[in-house]
Amino acid sequence: MRARACCRDGAPRLGRAGQRRRLKEGEEEQLLGEMESLPVHRAVLEANSILSSSRDGVQIRETLQTIKRYLGGPESPPTPKEKEEFIHSHFTTFLQCLICNLRPDWLEIFPSDEEKELWDSFFLEGPADQSFMVLLDSIISTGPSFRLNKATDVLEQLLQRGGLSSLMWEVCKRQSQAGSPVLQEALLSKVVCLPDHLANKLQVENRPAFFPQNYFPALGLAMVHVLEKISEWLRGGLDCSISFVSQMLGKACVHGRQREILSVLVPRLADRTRHDCIWQRMCWRLVDSVPDRWMEAVVCGFVQAAPGAVVLSRLLGNLVVKSKKAQFVMTQKLLLLQYSHPTTVLQSLLGYLALDSTRRPFLAKALKELLGIWGSSSAVKHSPLEQQVYISKAILICLSHVKNADIEDNRQELLASVMEGMKCHLDSNLPRVRHLGMVVAESLSVRITPEGPALKFQYEEDEEIRRLKALLTPRLEQALPSEPSGVVNDRPPFPGPGTKPSPAASAKPSQGADSDLDSDDDLVPYDMSEDRELRKVKAPAYIRDCIEILAGPEDADRYEATMGVLGTLIRRNAAAAREVSVELTKVLLHLEEKSYIDGFAGLRQSALVALAVTDPIPVSRFLTAEFYSLNYSLRQRMDMLDVLATAAQELSKPVAPKPEQLPGLKQASIQVLSGDQPDPSDWRRVVEERIESKTRRFAKGPSRAELPCTPNKFGPVAGHFFFPLLQNFDRSLTTFDLLGDDHMVLGRLAHTLAVLMYLAVNTGVAAAMGKALLELVWTLRFHTDAYVRQGLLSSVASTLLSVPAERLLEDLSEELLETQAWLADVAERDPDGDCRSLALQNLFLMENLKKKLETAPLG
Repeated sequence: MRARACCRDGAPRLGRAGQRRRLKEGEEEQLLGEMESLPVHRAVLEANSILSSSRDGVQIRETLQTIKRYLGGPESPPTPKEKEEFIHSHFTTFLQCLICNLRPDWLEIFPSDEEKELWDSFFLEGPADQSFMVLLDSIISTGPSFRLNKATDVLEQLLQRGGLSSLMWEVCKRQSQAGSPVLQEALLSKVVCLPDHLANKLQVENRPAFFPQNYFPALGLAMVHVLEKISEWLRGGLDCSISFVSQMLGKACVHGRQREILSVLVPRLADRTRHDCIWQRMCWRLVDSVPDRWMEAVVCGFVQAAPGAVVLSRLLGNLVVKSKKAQFVMTQKLLLLQYSHPTTVLQSLLGYLALDSTRRPFLAKALKELLGIWGSSSAVKHSPLEQQVYISKAILICLSHVKNADIEDNRQELLASVMEGMKCHLDSNLPRVRHLGMVVAESLSVRITPEGPALKFQYEEDEEIRRLKALLTPRLEQALPSEPSGVVNDRPPFPGPGTKPSPAASAKPSQGADSDLDSDDDLVPYDMSEDRELRKVKAPAYIRDCIEILAGPEDADRYEATMGVLGTLIRRNAAAAREVSVELTKVLLHLEEKSYIDGFAGLRQSALVALAVTDPIPVSRFLTAEFYSLNYSLRQRMDMLDVLATAAQELSKPVAPKPEQLPGLKQASIQVLSGDQPDPSDWRRVVEERIESKTRRFAKGPSRAELPCTPNKFGPVAGHFFFPLLQNFDRSLTTFDLLGDDHMVLGRLAHTLAVLMYLAVNTGVAAAMGKALLELVWTLRFHTDAYVRQGLLSSVASTLLSVPAERLLEDLSEELLETQAWLADVAERDPDGDCRSLALQNLFLMENLKKKLETAPLG
């Protein structure tokens, strides 16, 4: 017996007769389907013809009612085959015909509201995706007309009735079977860009429903409604796709609308995922299904919108492990490449990495990379200060989450980074950078070497440092709106008005009741405000005695008494001070700091300033010459610059003459009247003063004499202060190199020269000083230290303010053009924010100078 031939899958192979029979059956089924669709096709064609040509309201109304039944009306409902045929093949065409044949005279054809609602129902009750596309395309392609207003009204009604959620739900149901990617991409673009399209078309007549601040929160609510339907389907055992919602979320976020849409979406997802594992898995799939080209915007939006690390972990799951794009964004871009995010974002992000064992390796890796940047000298020099603060905050937050085991595994690498970073930060001229390095180094040393002595620096703890140290404590999660306020904070509430105090608390006041009887609060204390401390030695009365005491063997009491009166003696005995000005200046410069004298640095500086003011030329020559000499520390050299700047400021101030030297002014006198016997004639003076205060005068002579003009004492000596400081700045000494490691002194020198230039306004030597200063600026304009560049930019501003505009135009025109180009480059590219600000101010000064010269009268 011969076996029947079989196919590879085991099914019996059909012969030619069987194949013909099956082909015939398929053709019959196709023919039956076409015969069933013919009535729908014929009805739609007839309806389109009537809508295009007829003006009879009754005929048009009957035609619309006939077509309306294919949407599933209660009267004579269609067969499922007819409804599917109408929706998939004819509905869009019919809507386009409705829109194209919409005319103003239809208001007369449909006088009643029910008839108008019949026309609207095709858009509001039909498939939302097709209605949305037809309406939006019609609005975009139509000019101002009745048709545009009607389409806009219907689109607004569609959105208000939940058209966005219906649209997304229709696509999600189709995606579980088969969908058109072209249609989905068009829907994504149209839905996300709807506010832009409507704003461009309607302009000032735009509706509030289409404003971005209203539209995108509504889109977020629509996503929540769709996710609720998907959750119901999944609980019922049905299949449904979430990828279209993910794509919609990514498209909206990449258009810059993360804040609007996630401010609605994140709180609702956080509330639903707290106790529901299905919602958690849906959230993870929602974010995981976002295309890579939009992943960055979505991840950044979630990190910024999440109230804490726990919520972020519920919403994202292990996304950082699954997605390479998300891993790059969360461990590289948000930490190392961006620095504008608030501290709460860093706490949420790094806390998210620390909450799960599979994500914890990324936290240790992030700490090492952050320390690599923190310890880079190039990053410290060229990065903006805001980024350095951001990096320091991220390191401290990492330390609050990282485990001891992770630190033990990378101890040597972390220790090397700490040493490098501490050196770079302490070498900086900016106090804020140095303080950042100190705080971070102290915190790192405690974690890296817990058994050894920790680093400890001396600095003044301000508000920023306190906030940095507070980051070492993990942040408590914020309570969500649906949580009770007492869940997060475990402390007992404050006692209310009706709360009784505890027995222990009420016992304390009673214990001290007897002691209050012996209190001395009713005794009036003596007034000791003008009391002076008795000195053991008498203060010297002559300047030469002061020199002998300071140059002789150290005696604490005599030193303290001498430093307390030295500045006053110099100003009181100017002639005697001029005889020994240079000698006393040298003694004060070499005088070591005495810690037992309160305010020793200030007393020494005030004495040096008094000498420079009393005898400016010899003292300034000595200070400027010694500035570039050997055997001086950096502190002493900066003291010299401070003395020169302070003395120049004092010399430039006009000296106010004594009252008796002013003509026309009477000496003020004080008349003491007895409180028991008031002066009977005093009423006349009171009345006259009141009359004078109430009287209005249209012309009145000068009530007081003008102060006489006094010469600028700094003008004749400005050159002695200024030019010697410029002579040897490029000369390198054994222990002093301004162009090398001693850039802190170079920055102080630049700032001092800027002060001297500013104080030399209206002097004859100002133009020469400005020319020399601009040459120095041009030489050092590319210096790597921000403090030096700030000093150079201040020097440019001082030159523009002090040198007359005419002299600038005549003598410094070329220098100004070169400086202007450099300032524009600094304002655009300099990493330091203060440098950019100073450069912009200088450019404004130049612009004002140009306008002043243009408006100045000729001749």
